[in-house]
Amino acid sequence: MPSIPEPLRIPDFRLYWIARFAAVLSTMGMVVIIGYQVYDLARSDYGMSIKEASFQIGLVGLCQFIPIALLTPVAGWVADRFERRTVARIANAVDMIVALSLGWLTWQDTLTLPLLFIFAALHGVARVFVNPAMAAIAPNIVPPEQLPKAIAMSSIAWQAGSVAGPALGGFLYAAHESAPYWAAAALMLIAMVALSPIRRVVPPSIAGERHPIRQMIEGVAYVRHHRFLLGAITLDLFAVLLGGATAMLPVYARDILHVGTEGLGLLRAAPAVGAAVVALWYSFAPLKRNVGIKMLLSVAAFGAMTIIFGLSQSMLLSLGALCLLGAFDMLSVYVRSSLVQLHTPDAMRGRVSAVSGLAISASNELGELQSGIAAAILGPVVAVVAGGVAAMGIAGLWSYLFPELRRARTFDPPETALATAVMEEKPA
Repeated sequence: MPSIPEPLRIPDFRLYWIARFAAVLSTMGMVVIIGYQVYDLARSDYGMSIKEASFQIGLVGLCQFIPIALLTPVAGWVADRFERRTVARIANAVDMIVALSLGWLTWQDTLTLPLLFIFAALHGVARVFVNPAMAAIAPNIVPPEQLPKAIAMSSIAWQAGSVAGPALGGFLYAAHESAPYWAAAALMLIAMVALSPIRRVVPPSIAGERHPIRQMIEGVAYVRHHRFLLGAITLDLFAVLLGGATAMLPVYARDILHVGTEGLGLLRAAPAVGAAVVALWYSFAPLKRNVGIKMLLSVAAFGAMTIIFGLSQSMLLSLGALCLLGAFDMLSVYVRSSLVQLHTPDAMRGRVSAVSGLAISASNELGELQSGIAAAILGPVVAVVAGGVAAMGIAGLWSYLFPELRRARTFDPPETALATAVMEEKPA
């Protein structure tokens, strides 16, 4: 019997990994610079106070979340109906246009807060379509037995891009304010080119050819009835929603730690450094036992590191806390991503991945809004510390509300007829 190839020995997965890395590298650089430009413009050109400018960062998150919330069902349905490489390439092309536009406006020194909010929303539109399509490609190009390891290696691409992207964006911005956007556009082009040679990934037909709106709803219905997935997805949603310290990094870089855009890039990259180390570890030694309780404990530790960062006034301590924060967050993401893919039929992976992506976006973008509002009322330090306390509370509460999580021993999905029941349900 032939041995199962390691994921990176598979040519299609190598190209997929390159595309994912390039796309994340560009996206993370853009996100950091957009947030900093909003905060800096609010403070310098608009004369806002620290609290008022912090609220503007929250509005950036809201601008990105609204299109994601509205279009997620559509994006999941598109990923389950059309060739997935094509969907991802078109979405990356839209994001490339956003990067080129921001680069030109920055070069011409004509950026305003309303323009930044508009392009942040367009960036959200592109992301909502690329994420479920990309997530649904991986299970089709690696053997099922290698999927947890492939997910870990895919997470390395994500985390490596998250490490290098903010740092690269910060240093390029220090060289010239438009440079991060030109680099982001070039990287998105690389991502589109890398996806092209991969074999076509055409999703299986959806049983019954029901109305598109009904097919979109089925992804939500599947997650809602699958308590294991529901608990895992919502745990990450609420923990990061309430405990997101990264939204306040421009405030800490400019007015608390006083380290400028270069320091902001390092601060934004620090969580990804810890996450990359964890992802690299699990790519060689995949987690096999007690996956549920480890996910819950990692969320509690994530909250504790958030508290330490919030109280820190030292750059080194802040970097260390953020690095550990990212490591614990990666453990939670690794478990949740594996569960989502392994517990979901291929015909629904796009739609379920879209639901998972909506939860991630809600936690990140709405987390920015929540952090901005809290910082406007309480101040940035109190807002970050309170969020860390809340994240720890969420871990304990979800352990009680979803006992399936703490009882989970392995990634193996339980025998269930639920997927068939949801997929084959006939319209009334």
